[in-house]
Order: sequence, then C-alpha cells, then structure tokens
Amino acid sequence: MQVPVASRLAHTGEYYFSRKLRELAALNAAGANIINLGIGSPDLPPHPSVTAALTATAALPTAHGYQGYQGTPALRGAMADFYQRHYDVALDPASEIMPLLGSKEGLMHIGMTFLEAGDAVLIPNPGYPTYRAVAEICGAEVREYDLTAATGWLPDLDALAQTDLARVKLMLVNYPHMPTGTAADLPFLTRLVAFARQHEILLVHDNPYGFILNETPPISLLAVPGAREVALELNSLSKSHNLAGWRVGMLVGRADLLADVLRFKSNMDSGMFLGVQQAAVAALALGDDWFTELNATYRARRELVVELLRALGCAPAPGQVGLFIWAAVPTGFADGYALSDAVLADSRVFLTPGGIFGSNGNGYVRASLCQPESVLREALARVNTWKNAQKAGHAEPAEESLPQQ
Repeated sequence: MQVPVASRLAHTGEYYFSRKLRELAALNAAGANIINLGIGSPDLPPHPSVTAALTATAALPTAHGYQGYQGTPALRGAMADFYQRHYDVALDPASEIMPLLGSKEGLMHIGMTFLEAGDAVLIPNPGYPTYRAVAEICGAEVREYDLTAATGWLPDLDALAQTDLARVKLMLVNYPHMPTGTAADLPFLTRLVAFARQHEILLVHDNPYGFILNETPPISLLAVPGAREVALELNSLSKSHNLAGWRVGMLVGRADLLADVLRFKSNMDSGMFLGVQQAAVAALALGDDWFTELNATYRARRELVVELLRALGCAPAPGQVGLFIWAAVPTGFADGYALSDAVLADSRVFLTPGGIFGSNGNGYVRASLCQPESVLREALARVNTWKNAQKAGHAEPAEESLPQQ
C-alpha cells in the first residue's frame, strides 16, 4: 500500500542533524570513534538545585497528571522575574508569557497560527534551517534576506525596504545569531523595530544564545520602545541552563498575539510535566555566578576550538557569542562541505558545513563548544597529525581510514 505524502512536505526534507547523527552513529558502531563538534547539545549538567527540584516534585503523588496549557503560575512568574532582572523588561505573567516545550515547538506554533498560502516570510541566509521548514510546511512563500561578512552578518534594512513587501507577514530574526555568533546592539534592534512598524511585519525574535560568551549584557528585542506592537520573542533554557533535553522554552509578547497562538498550541500538547516546570523555576532563579562559571568553561573550550580551526587554515572571526565558532574555510576547499568531509574522513572529527544554514554559509564551517577540554585536545591532536602528514607529503590519514558503511 502506497500512502502519498502530504503536499506540505514537498519541499521539506528530514532535518540535517537527524540524518547526520545516524551516519555518525553508524560510523562509531563500525569502530570509527568520531569526535562530534557539530551539534550544540550542552554536555554540562544543570545546577544541582534544578535536578533536586525535579526529583522532589516527581516524588509527589499528585505531580503526574496533565498540566495547564499555559504552565503553572509559578513558572510564568519565574519567567517574568528573569526578564525583569536580566533584560529590564516587564511582562505580565498572566497574559504575556507562554511556556513552551522548547522554543523549536514555538516556531511551529507561530507559523501555524499566523501563516497561510499567499503569505510571505523573511528568513535569514544563513540561518537556523527550521525557519525555512516552518514557512514551507505552513504553505507560505520563503524570501531570504542576505547576511554576509561584508554587512557584519546584519540585514541591510534599507535594501529590504526597496523590495516588494506587500505580502510579507513575518520576519524571523535571531540575535545573537546562529550560526555566525553575531550580536546585535540596541541601535540596530531599534532600526529593526522601526522597519517592521513601517511595513506592518510581525517580527519573531529567536533569542536563546545571549548568556553564552557574551561580553555585553544580553538584550531582549522587547526592550526596544514600540517593539511590543510588532514583535514576539522566543527564548529557551536549553543553552543558558543546560536543559536542552528537558525541552523548556517560552514565547513572550503581546497578550492578544499569545492568545491566538494558544488556540493552536492547546490542540497540540497537554502541558509540561510538573517536575520539569518546578526545575525550570529553580533554574530561572540562579544568580550571575551560574553564568560566570558556565562561561569560564566555554571560554577555555573556545581557545581550543579556535586553535583547531586555525590549524585547518580556517579564519574564525573574533567576538562571537554563543556555543559555536563560525569560520571561513581556507583556499583549496570548494566549500564547507568539502572541508567537513575531508576532516571527517582523515581526522575522524565532524564539523558542520556552513551550507546547511543557507547559500551564504557555503564558504564556512561551524564548530561546537559542547565537548570537554580533553576531547577537544584529542580532536586538535588528530587534526595536527593529519595536517603534519600533509606537509610531509603524505595525504593519508595518520590512522586507519573510516570504516565503509
């Protein structure tokens, strides 16, 4: 029996990392011992108070039923306190905060709430691949806006304003930006809000990276005067609090827009486990010392990853924010895919090719900081062994080739 796939998936393939992780798992099963510097899944544990809150709540006999679609008042209150303390943004916890099962879920909820055939969506190139997937699944037209090194990985809003924006309903933005690690300052975000207001476009700001290796205070788009009229913001505890697998995010902004999103979301899930909600309350209450310690670890890792990339001849830009290092590939490689394939084959180290994030990423690779220093030193040693063999005139890998699949 053949079951035709819905037309909404005609342009949407399986997520790149879903496929790539299967490939790497198969190589490891065959004995390859791949060091994965691709995906940004924090390897560090949450704070002990967070896991303690989870286990204490899980032991309660009343904790295991369905929860409310909008999260507990305690969780929404903790999220409001977090925004006030770190962003100087006041939110009404009853109506301007929606807890999510991860911010990726929120992207789909927003798309299904506001997009339909005939609408257009502005997405960054390069940018998070899910932005495109959401727009395509919702039947909207994808319109890329260019981010390049020449413009500091910021959109040229003046050039965008000269295009036909009549059918553009949403614009997805992400600062600090993934994959390039670019942070946007308040003057730029102010211009972005003015652009959206002028063209009546709903901004959706994806903001999960502001607390990782950021030398300036993190910024919420909602801190810009007038932003609430035209913007929603997604945030997440995945990177900032090492809770990626726990799936805790939030959508914040205008009450009426969140009420619209709830109409869709309430048909898609039955709330978040109470133990996870109580754990998130504990995480959101952590002080600045949590981020200081976290960033000390990532700072030491960043030095090793930058050294590894430079050993490959790549050029990482300084001042990047977040869990990754973005670097231009050296001459001699056609693009990031070619370099990624070569490093995987000859050093058994996986780097993400920048092209998965859009055509403007073709000349780049991205490396994750989510491995211990000991593993990063091993990756660096493998790369140096390979490069030294090349210099000596031997292109073969220092150890055995990758097993055949």
